[in-house]
Amino acid sequence: MATGSGVIIDAEKGYILTNHHVIDNAAEIMVTLKDKREVPAKLIGSDDGTDIALLQINADNLTELPIGDSADMRVGDYVIAVGNPFGLTQTVTSGIVSALGRSGLNIEGYEDFIQTDASINPGNSGGALVNLKGELIGINTAIVGPSGGNVGIGFAVPTSMAKSVMSQLIANGSVSRGRIGVSIQNMSPELAKNLGMDQSSGALVGSVEKGTPADIAGLKTGDIITAVNGAPVEGSSDVRNRVGLSPVGTTLDLTVLRGSDVRKVKVTIGKAAEARVQKASLEEAKPAVKGASFSDNLNGKGVTVTNVEQGSPAWMSGLRPKDVVVAVNRKPVTSVDQLNDQLKDSNRETALFLKRDGQDMLVVVQ
Repeated sequence: MATGSGVIIDAEKGYILTNHHVIDNAAEIMVTLKDKREVPAKLIGSDDGTDIALLQINADNLTELPIGDSADMRVGDYVIAVGNPFGLTQTVTSGIVSALGRSGLNIEGYEDFIQTDASINPGNSGGALVNLKGELIGINTAIVGPSGGNVGIGFAVPTSMAKSVMSQLIANGSVSRGRIGVSIQNMSPELAKNLGMDQSSGALVGSVEKGTPADIAGLKTGDIITAVNGAPVEGSSDVRNRVGLSPVGTTLDLTVLRGSDVRKVKVTIGKAAEARVQKASLEEAKPAVKGASFSDNLNGKGVTVTNVEQGSPAWMSGLRPKDVVVAVNRKPVTSVDQLNDQLKDSNRETALFLKRDGQDMLVVVQ
């Protein structure tokens, strides 16, 4: 048995939002209302990737919480958390928005958390995070605390994400995710300097798989995605979230920086099987290319990776045997000596442009 929280978002249809982990593997779900009525709930659908679940109950005299726009929230705004911590029903705590757009916590597959210092404890999961207008702006999901209790660091899934998931759960009972067929990583000021660019935010395209929607749309290795549907992109998680939360068949308008040129690219999200993402260790680039051996090409075009020891820094960086390094930070290389010189002259983050089986790729090493 487990307990958690939830919030009624449609009184007429009896829809209740909660967390996936609250109802995961449940054989029976019972909802206890504020007036102490206990009502069995039907699971409409749930999504592990965002930790959102949608329930439905058949009951009269329900009161729904209006859904606000989490995009309107700012750091420092006052918020209220409502839930069932430690079984203490209808508990209300208050705090502020501590941060927005938190990701990289590895709590969920798709992360864009609202961070708050409103007290959130075990049992609060699935409960409402509310602004001072009485609008739902987040679903309380997780805490960070050494003892499993509140230390002022809690996270909520924003309504912008929850609404997208909820609409698919209502329509299909599940979330259908697609891919566009790229590997991406965060930009940084140092990497931008090495690439000779001023753009230090956005998502750097590390590879584009042939035949995928990204390839068909014209995306290229080394492109920097700076906006999706007009909304600025701070890093790779922004692109991943917007692609992953859009239904298959949706067309996204990407703003792309290619060298000094700004381009508009329309890409239609394909099914996962049609847009396999080739994984390259770009987000966790290792300190060097130790463990790899290189040789000059007779044609003078690039340097061939002749061998890579498995588990070595070079292997972990994404280098593989038969890769051909054609440029370092966009500067062409034609020999091993030239490659060594450019690696020595580069700063901490270095972009290696590769050819692999005829496909352009980009690998970042440190």
